[in-house]
Amino acid sequence: MSGTRRLIVGISGASGIILGVRMLHALRACSVETHLVMTRSAKVTLAHELPLKVADIEQLADHVHSIEDIGASISSGSFKTAGMIVAPCSIRSLSEIATGVTSNLLTRAADVVLKERRRLVLLVRETPLHLGHLRSLTQVSEAGAIVMPPVPAFYARPQTIEEMVDHTVGRALDLFDIDTGLVKRWSGQRIEK
Repeated sequence: MSGTRRLIVGISGASGIILGVRMLHALRACSVETHLVMTRSAKVTLAHELPLKVADIEQLADHVHSIEDIGASISSGSFKTAGMIVAPCSIRSLSEIATGVTSNLLTRAADVVLKERRRLVLLVRETPLHLGHLRSLTQVSEAGAIVMPPVPAFYARPQTIEEMVDHTVGRALDLFDIDTGLVKRWSGQRIEK
């Protein structure tokens, strides 16, 4: 990687697309090279959740890969990365990753990250969960992924949705030893506002 940190960011069609957008902002601020892949469903979700266009999100990434491009650099283990974050991660994407039966570049790239024993963090967005979901969560965890539902940290006393999102994004990037400055860290003392 010639000294540059490189991370794949996947955005699936689950609700919570702001997580992927803020992830890209945070990684840019930390000078991490990003490779973005979005599912078709993510593009539909975007239209419902944010006043942005797909091109606005793509401009936040260093490299953008088409969901159909199975021959993209991120589909090969020889392309070195620090790993991948899928934010948000739908149950469909999670299930494909868990079984290794992939149908698009996002799930193929995640499969490659697992087989290369690199870090894979999945911000799974679904509730409530039935037994099939729970089995897929267990299976993907056993394969080496980190399942990190975007659960707010109320000890930080967030006042806005943006503060909750930023805390989650910061904690997810902590798993790659990337300190964004977004996390109000617990010190054992009450945080004063």
